[in-house]
Amino acid sequence: MSQPIIHQLDILYPFIQAPMFGVTTPEMVAAATETGCLGSLPLGDWSAEKSIQAIRATKALCNGQFAVNLFAHKVPEADETLKAQYAGSKQFIEALAADHGIEVSLPGIDEINVDDYHSQLDAALEEGCRIISFTFGNLDEESIRKCKDKGVLLVGTCTSVEEALILEQSGIDMICVQGLEAGGHRGSFTTEDIPQIGGLSLLSRVYDSVKVPLIYAGGMYNARTVLAAKMIGASGFQVGTLLLNAHESALQPFEKAGLKDRGEADIILTRSFSGRYARGLRNTFIDALEHSGHILPYPYQNRLTQALRKAARDAGHTGFVNLWAGQSLSGLPERSTKEILTDLVMDTAALNNEY
Repeated sequence: MSQPIIHQLDILYPFIQAPMFGVTTPEMVAAATETGCLGSLPLGDWSAEKSIQAIRATKALCNGQFAVNLFAHKVPEADETLKAQYAGSKQFIEALAADHGIEVSLPGIDEINVDDYHSQLDAALEEGCRIISFTFGNLDEESIRKCKDKGVLLVGTCTSVEEALILEQSGIDMICVQGLEAGGHRGSFTTEDIPQIGGLSLLSRVYDSVKVPLIYAGGMYNARTVLAAKMIGASGFQVGTLLLNAHESALQPFEKAGLKDRGEADIILTRSFSGRYARGLRNTFIDALEHSGHILPYPYQNRLTQALRKAARDAGHTGFVNLWAGQSLSGLPERSTKEILTDLVMDTAALNNEY
């Protein structure tokens, strides 16, 4: 299966551990790499210095190479209108938290540091990273050139055929096709509205439209789902939600417990925590923010709610933490990342041999 992508990524099996910011740890990346799959380290909105620390911590645990993942976003200007909206949202969220027993003082807009991906990209290149994936947008021409000059393999994320074509025309080496059912943040970047395209339909259309290898993300939880994606065009398979309860996951015990006995009806697309659409478990904060008029654009909403999310985690308050998950949520294994991925690889190989 998937010989070209295995060769390009220098892995044994065409499975990619999803870069889940807030969930993925260096230990999870190392375990995925040890399994023969591609581990992915998310850098999220970290500073260049913190990104370097995370890359070095992961290097110390890994025998093979791993990918680093960037948020390729553009930062909106903090004009007077945005500053006024920020102040209103800050007041609303602080009052909401206090009503639910969470005392937290959120930063003013002049106290937060918002930046784009360029310093992180430079840090990753300086650290010798050879596989860089990204979401929320496309890299600019200069960044792509710098990566190409250093022999870096680039993996972009699309949620529509239009986005896939943009990535291919920019010289991106591989495309991760993110199905609507996938957990976490949407990678959409050509429109503020989320393309309402089911994952397998999108994958099939993208396969017919571009020539670069495709990785599929969204609902990869057993051998049948992997082979379904393979049959309609995927060369690689990104696994995220399946690893939420892994031993190496950064989720706290109360968060892992909160995933049990939850299903599709409990999962929602929301901008409430970060300002960008993400799929996760519905809770008190989401219900209060969803139609409040107090959701700022990313990354301002993300920075505004950061201290609240930390306070809620410290208190074990499930109503105010962002718990991202895809629609294939039931029966998440509570084992090591290595065991989970090994079983998926072996089950897929066995089922593949039946056909």
